[in-house]
Amino acid sequence: MAASPHYHTDVLIIGAGAAGLLAARELAAAGRRVLLAEAQNRLGGRVHTLQPAGFRAPLEAGAEFMHEPVPLTKALLAAAGISWQGTAGQTYQVKGGQVQPDTNFFAQLPTLLARLSTLPHDLPLAEFLAREFSGDEHASLRAFATQFAEGYDAADAQRVSAWALRDEWAAGGADDSPRPLGGYGPLLHWLGAQAQAAGAAIHLATPVQEIRWQPGAATALAENGASYHARQVLCTVPLGVWQRPAGQPGHLAFAPELPTHRAAAAQLGFGSVIKVQLEFEEVFWHKRLPELEFLLSDEPVPTWWSQLPDARPLLTGWLAGPAAERLRAASLKAVLALALSSLARLLGTSPAALRARLRASYVRNWGAEPHTYGAYSYPTVGAPAARAALAAPVAGTLFFAGEGVHGGIAAGTVEAALVSGQAAARALLA
Repeated sequence: MAASPHYHTDVLIIGAGAAGLLAARELAAAGRRVLLAEAQNRLGGRVHTLQPAGFRAPLEAGAEFMHEPVPLTKALLAAAGISWQGTAGQTYQVKGGQVQPDTNFFAQLPTLLARLSTLPHDLPLAEFLAREFSGDEHASLRAFATQFAEGYDAADAQRVSAWALRDEWAAGGADDSPRPLGGYGPLLHWLGAQAQAAGAAIHLATPVQEIRWQPGAATALAENGASYHARQVLCTVPLGVWQRPAGQPGHLAFAPELPTHRAAAAQLGFGSVIKVQLEFEEVFWHKRLPELEFLLSDEPVPTWWSQLPDARPLLTGWLAGPAAERLRAASLKAVLALALSSLARLLGTSPAALRARLRASYVRNWGAEPHTYGAYSYPTVGAPAARAALAAPVAGTLFFAGEGVHGGIAAGTVEAALVSGQAAARALLA
């Protein structure tokens, strides 16, 4: 039986998502020996641009939009020669089967923001709404705020910070969300190629199970028996990995343990998302919903969007937050059936009629995804201190990055991951 391989490097990076790849590029370019260990058999993490059977072009199983402002993302896209394109079209609401142009969805935002701006201390959103907007006359406002927090932020209204939502909603950004042409995947593969060209090594399909460390040295033990010895480690695993209980698949152990970091990770929110992509033979919904861009509804799969201004006959269904969490263990077939029944009611047709027009379908349940266990972080009450604690280096040896440790209005985005990875690389080089 062959001995398990041992690898030696200056910096070991765990995770080849946006944060890990950008950090690898920066560190390798600065002359450090860098080795990147990635659990999945691909680059990208929660960015996954792929073309499943039956689809005419690639699709985004994970991150898709650029939630402005995204200066670092745009700078890297420009350097990689990748363009981006704004969204276009009409947003609709469907309530109780009735279609209406989305003239009222954000009409209640000023009322919410006015009350949030005078909130003397932070509260979970649900508690804030119950305290400040009780009564039947505010039922639609409570529903709007809860739906937006759950759908856009993948957040649990019982935990998400009212202050953080105030800052996010006041800044806007939801209305200005372009897409990279060809998806985010080419950008992350470009970063990986740049890192390798600068000398970094990338090991795929290498889940790390334990990091044994002391000041100035660390050893990471992988599931396949390999061991990685480094002077410094940059850990960029998703918040869902931090939150895995000991003894569960996907748990990452530290020896000695990092109780402050583990407690900080537990305090933060990590939302589930299910994305359903349906490509049809042709666009057939324009008569009912002319120039459809976004569709917001009270259906089990409530949010849908097209690819406008691209005329591709693809509709994406989106289910996030507690509703997606409840379907974590659901089969992909059951989720597809739920999506088709939701969309059929929204388009005034039947699931059977939709299936007859359907060319290809793809379902991604991020809550059930190994090595990830969710989609993206959201700010709870006390999140700024928790993120700072989770990002804090240990003994100049262990460093941390990823969208989950980055605060501010970009939290939860590819931009957050990139900024975090860049900051960690600079800290390692300091």
